[in-house]
Amino acid sequence: MAKIAGILFLLCVLPVLAMAGRPEKKPYCVRGKVYCDTCRAGFETPASTYLEGVKVKLECRHRQTQEVLYSAVATTDRTGSYKIFVENDQKENICDTMLLSSPHRRCKLADPGRDRSRVVLTSNNGVVSNDRYANNMGFTVEEPMSYCAQLMQQYQLTEDEV
Repeated sequence: MAKIAGILFLLCVLPVLAMAGRPEKKPYCVRGKVYCDTCRAGFETPASTYLEGVKVKLECRHRQTQEVLYSAVATTDRTGSYKIFVENDQKENICDTMLLSSPHRRCKLADPGRDRSRVVLTSNNGVVSNDRYANNMGFTVEEPMSYCAQLMQQYQLTEDEV
């Protein structure tokens, strides 16, 4: 009877110990937003709008060889937000989100300097959460909207003052 109780005890305890020793695999969630710079300001303004249907790519490259080791694509929702899930720690890799395409006829030009964002995807940096936030990225219009000159005066960035 004692042998059977001991065996039952081991059968119950060993799987629990095995699971406790295995680290829980939680995916990283890269989040960001894509906007349209309607004033060609080079940054978000109150006149900026968020874009639905934009294709965004996450790419992780080896630090030395620049070989692409991970890649994923997402599409923005009606709030201009996207989420990309990454299963593995990318501690040895450099990861960037980048704009791929905009379905918006008036806002299709990727804004230089705002067309990609670096993201750190490792647990070895002191960040407890697995949510990672990429800087917002933007497209721009060919010609600024008519009200932009007045808006830009608030920032004291008009061409007359440069």
